[in-house]
Amino acid sequence: MIESSIYIFIGLVLLAGGGELLVRSASKIALTFGVSPLVIGLTIVAFGTSAPELGVSLFAAINGNPEIALTNVVGSNIFNIGFILGLCAIISPLLVNLQLIKFDVPVMIIVSGLTYIFCKNDTLSQIEGLGLFAGTFIYSARLIRASKKERSDVIEEFAEATRPISVKKIWPAYTLVFASIGILVVGSKLLVSGATNVATHLGVSSTLIGLTIVAAGTSLPEVATSIMATLRGQTDIAIGNVIGSNIFNLLLVLGLSSGINSGLRVDASLIKFDLLVMVGMAILSFPFLVTAKRLVRWEGLVLFAAYIAYTFYLIQRG
Repeated sequence: MIESSIYIFIGLVLLAGGGELLVRSASKIALTFGVSPLVIGLTIVAFGTSAPELGVSLFAAINGNPEIALTNVVGSNIFNIGFILGLCAIISPLLVNLQLIKFDVPVMIIVSGLTYIFCKNDTLSQIEGLGLFAGTFIYSARLIRASKKERSDVIEEFAEATRPISVKKIWPAYTLVFASIGILVVGSKLLVSGATNVATHLGVSSTLIGLTIVAAGTSLPEVATSIMATLRGQTDIAIGNVIGSNIFNLLLVLGLSSGINSGLRVDASLIKFDLLVMVGMAILSFPFLVTAKRLVRWEGLVLFAAYIAYTFYLIQRG
């Protein structure tokens, strides 16, 4: 128990430091190439902070533990919307980019609903998983095209707020991006390992562990990154990180985990409740983000309270 507690503490420290490094380096890269923080948040930051989910789910799928592979993604997406987005809005109201409302949030809702439909027959098949995985490339290509068509006034506004950096001197920022992602992955593995050992010692089910401890643990890079971005006024990165991570979790993480393992078995309790909560949280976020194009504190409180209620229910169910 003492060793597991040390793992948890070290993991939290690494996640906080990695999140700060990722926000700083991603912002510098965005400025250099004339790309807004939103697109960086939806791509580099979102993909990087989803790395722990990818590692945990792939490891679980390969080692014959589909409960952890699936519940990790479902729990992480619920955690991202309820806990992270809610907490960030409580800290500071978040301005919402029009692209999120028109494209990215609807994509998150559609992919969440599609995942639920795929899982309704108690199995996420290999073909369905590969279909989700293929969606990763389609979504990424769309983001790249969008970044090239961004309005000049957005780029200029970002450039005025940050000190320009020449292309020749930007390579340290790339190094920091990869270093920060590595720190986030190591921190998450330590945290999940320690927390899982504690939970197993207490006799908690693998489904509950996946939906709570593992899901929250692998989502802590998103917590660190989004909170750091919020505190630094980079609200586009804060929101884009959450929405992008949810999309990558479903398309990349869940799709690849199912695609390489001839499908994943889906527990009936997930179909009846948890997958529906995931879809419901995605839908709930849309009107909050659309209203006045900002996520205000009371809306953040609603999302945060919804996650706390869900967690209490899981504990009682477990």
